[in-house]
Amino acid sequence: MQQRKLKIYFTSDVHGYFYPTTYGDMTEKNVGLFGCAADFNKDDETLIIDGGDILQGSAFAYYCRQVANSPEVIADIMNDCGYDYYTLGNHDFNYGLDYQAAYRNRNNGVCVCQNIMDEEGNTLFPWKLHTMKNGLRIGIAGIVTDYVNIWEKEENLKGIHITDPFEAAKRALAQMKEQTDLTICIYHGGFECDLESGAVLSKTTENVGYRICKELDFDILLTGHQHMSVHGRELFGTYTVQPCDNAKEYQYLEVTVTEDKKSIRSELRQSDPTKGAGLADKYRSTENSVQAWLNQPIGHLSRAIMPEEKVKMALYGSPIADFLNRIQLHFSGAMLSSVGLANEIAGFRSEVSTRDIIATYPYPNTLVVCEITGAQLKTVMERSAEYFAYDNEGNVCVSDSFLVPKVEHYNYDYYMGVDFEINPKNPVGSRIVGLSRDGRPVLDEDKFTLCLNNYRYSGAGGYDVYTECPLVKEINVEMVELIMDYFHEYPYIEV
Repeated sequence: MQQRKLKIYFTSDVHGYFYPTTYGDMTEKNVGLFGCAADFNKDDETLIIDGGDILQGSAFAYYCRQVANSPEVIADIMNDCGYDYYTLGNHDFNYGLDYQAAYRNRNNGVCVCQNIMDEEGNTLFPWKLHTMKNGLRIGIAGIVTDYVNIWEKEENLKGIHITDPFEAAKRALAQMKEQTDLTICIYHGGFECDLESGAVLSKTTENVGYRICKELDFDILLTGHQHMSVHGRELFGTYTVQPCDNAKEYQYLEVTVTEDKKSIRSELRQSDPTKGAGLADKYRSTENSVQAWLNQPIGHLSRAIMPEEKVKMALYGSPIADFLNRIQLHFSGAMLSSVGLANEIAGFRSEVSTRDIIATYPYPNTLVVCEITGAQLKTVMERSAEYFAYDNEGNVCVSDSFLVPKVEHYNYDYYMGVDFEINPKNPVGSRIVGLSRDGRPVLDEDKFTLCLNNYRYSGAGGYDVYTECPLVKEINVEMVELIMDYFHEYPYIEV
């Protein structure tokens, strides 16, 4: 009986991490694509695949966009790693379609993303039939979460439409089914249900991986977006995996196909910072430029403000969040401000460098000012207060809803311009106590102007009420640049 084999190396959510560093400091970390790619053993039975979110996230990626304006560097790295196919992630739209197109044009791999359409309704990156040298016919489709439509700036999606990923995958599967021996879907999205119990984790359609496995019959579903490690498993007849973010690890799959059977096994393998020296050396000049740029002094604070334990910051306030809110109020002129902090932040040393800023505010967000009523303000603040729960010992902890299926500390917002207390003992929806401004209780009919980032204004993270708040103005400068501008205006700042 003839056996045909396929090996797959799969990464996702690399976010521009190629070297073994997180850029918050100079220490070596177990991250980075070079430490993964050193193990990619490419032969005639191998495909190397990426699940998207490559262009944004790290200081290296930020430098490529904002300083060098060169996505080609990232494409060259992907080429040297040997990628055959990739799909696009939501963050691959952050820097606009021209930047993304320059990356795609330089990338030797094939982009597959079935649910990205042009204005005439044509699929821009359709599924591909790949025939291996051993004769194995593989159908490869890609899809991206359609929440890009909610999160992304309108100008970054001009001329394209991102449609329902499930329906796009369904159509692709129907087209490829009779022509292939093996079907693969690369999904920049994750799972809406617990993979063990099937319990619903999210009622939104941001992630529909569970539904894809249950209702469609792809042989393999390669997932991402949620930044969590999912060891290989069969779910409703579909074999599925997910690696975590920043190239901390990759998935290795081995597929054996006979006339009447397909067997699949996989391993979750860690990035090894001691490997990949050849690739690292090739791009060392760019990395050295990134490091020199990061080390540039920007300004001074009266004291260092560093991150503390997350529950403590959320309950009692964070000097880092206060400082960012202060900057937002300065440039917006709004009455109130809100800001979320990334899952991992470096904080600001007293002598502030570009590194501190990038490692504390890693997102390409811009700011908006909206009009918000007192009732709406209470609603969004109560959403933030859902962050808290109690552990078995009766201590305040982070609610599982902010941890599973994806760690989302960034969906807790810190507010400036009002006074209040949070009582986690109260039921969800009534935890904000004593909300006032300038000593006066906030009434439902009161109106305020509030500065927040464009991502949150889209309603993302459970803050749907913002979509009902009228836009007052937009500040189309990225927050990182505004932080730098603030230091240029005030070289020494009391905090």
